[in-house]
Amino acid sequence: MKTPATPDLRPVNTRFSSGPCSKRPGWSLDALSDAPLGRSHRAKVGKSKLKQAIDLTREILEVPADYRIGIVPASDTGAVEMALWSLLGARGVDMVAWESFGSGWVSDVVKELKLPDTRKIVADYGLLPDLSTIDFDRDVVFTWNGTTSGVRVPNADFIPADRKGLTICDATSAAFAQELDFSKLDVVTFSWQKVLGGEGAHGMLILSPRAVERLESYVPAWPLPKIFRMTKGGKLIEGIFQGETINTPSMLCVEDYIDALLWSKSLGGLKALVARADANAQAIHDFVERTDWIANLAEDPATRSNTSVCLKIVDKEIAALDADAQAAFAKGMVTLLEKQGVALDIGAYRDAPSGFRIWAGATIETADIKALMPWFDWAFQTQKAALSKAAA
Repeated sequence: MKTPATPDLRPVNTRFSSGPCSKRPGWSLDALSDAPLGRSHRAKVGKSKLKQAIDLTREILEVPADYRIGIVPASDTGAVEMALWSLLGARGVDMVAWESFGSGWVSDVVKELKLPDTRKIVADYGLLPDLSTIDFDRDVVFTWNGTTSGVRVPNADFIPADRKGLTICDATSAAFAQELDFSKLDVVTFSWQKVLGGEGAHGMLILSPRAVERLESYVPAWPLPKIFRMTKGGKLIEGIFQGETINTPSMLCVEDYIDALLWSKSLGGLKALVARADANAQAIHDFVERTDWIANLAEDPATRSNTSVCLKIVDKEIAALDADAQAAFAKGMVTLLEKQGVALDIGAYRDAPSGFRIWAGATIETADIKALMPWFDWAFQTQKAALSKAAA
């Protein structure tokens, strides 16, 4: 089998990592020149910046006025853990998972919180579980978009408006790229490092009035670390949701997040961001449709992510190899693409099936996605030629 020639066109931006994700088009360090470095986050200028970040988040994400928005420690993980440790235990809980991060929340609730009345509703990579089996009289924890499987819920129709339990939604790779129905969501979490290409270490926690009511009426049976505490004397600490953060934030990262939000606003807000992600994902799906050796990991087109697009090799010869050899083949392709300088950080997540994960969020240009696709075919044919040569 002959090694193919390299494609002529190369992506301008080769950063396709699923987190931290690529910066917005045109970004440079000059965008951070107004950051109040060396100043206290409790000073007037620091509080003003934090409040601006919260207000722009509400505007761009179209969060209802009566929902609280807080900047919290430890990225999306910190935001989810704050919700789990502070809110769960008041009633039974259904844990819904279909990829690694959702499975992590299941493990925390079962093994760390040790909640006895916990049901696990799970599915393999590439599939959604049967959402009709969820009991919304209980609390429900789920991811909106499975970052490591590329499988998302298509909408919030499966959540009843008259639910008795709380819905806790990890939306870290969905926020700013997919329509979130806040009327069906009581807790929403995400980080800055995903769709808007921000920096790591800071999380966002959005609470509905129902979630606030739970916080003020329920005291967990376990002690809460300081960074998890959202109430004092049975009342919500409102300052957390007005820019008075629990711990010290990076004002450099705050400035970067504000820059991304202002860029989003300049495009036209949420609808424009969703449209960019949809166009990027469609460029990948179009390539998959016309290419016989690759397929989308998400089996149902209605559940396919428009941000973390996960792909698998379905070529019969490669599929006949054992799991380790299949993984080595995919990693070899990833290495080839990185050496060619056309794609960085596109390997499948370590716990996911072998293959690829291409970030298609709003900060990526569709032209770069389209330029990358022929290189995938080149890498596959090159790697397969090397495999044939080694077997000869």
